[in-house]
Amino acid sequence: MRLQVIGALLVAGGLCARPAGAQQQTQQNPRLASATAQAKQKLGLIVFPAKDQSPEQQAADEQACYAWAQQQIDPLAEAPDADSASRAAKARADSAKQGAALKGAAGGAAGGALIGAAAGDAGDGAKIGAMAGALRGRRARRSAEQQAEAQAKAETNAAANQQAATFRKAMVVCLQGKGYSAQ
Repeated sequence: MRLQVIGALLVAGGLCARPAGAQQQTQQNPRLASATAQAKQKLGLIVFPAKDQSPEQQAADEQACYAWAQQQIDPLAEAPDADSASRAAKARADSAKQGAALKGAAGGAAGGALIGAAAGDAGDGAKIGAMAGALRGRRARRSAEQQAEAQAKAETNAAANQQAATFRKAMVVCLQGKGYSAQ
């Protein structure tokens, strides 16, 4: 980094000339240069020119490695959305648990009717049992929704982390193959 800054100052001050194709090489595709810089920053990638490569050569090599790694996996591609995944999981849980309150109410009514019959009023026992069963069914559904939502978010985050790790590994392998120390 220090050498890059010194080199940039020397070039900017006119004390040293850039190689003829270097400026054209790094400015040839500013979008690729920007994407490479973003990926390095996002991944915390540190690159050292172990064979005294010039800053211009390093920039060109980093861009080439970025392009190669992108063929393996794209780090700036839209990551899976954890919120939409959790909404989808919640919808699946809703459809799977649809009617849980009704089933709970029916079971509670039957149990309440038996208890109410023993106490002398089967109708009131059935009403109380139905309400308790419906509440229990709703709680079960809500709990299932929350579990499905949390699981979907965890799976989405794990997939995004794996994507970033794979891209980082591809960049490091390429840069090391070009004579850089990269971590």
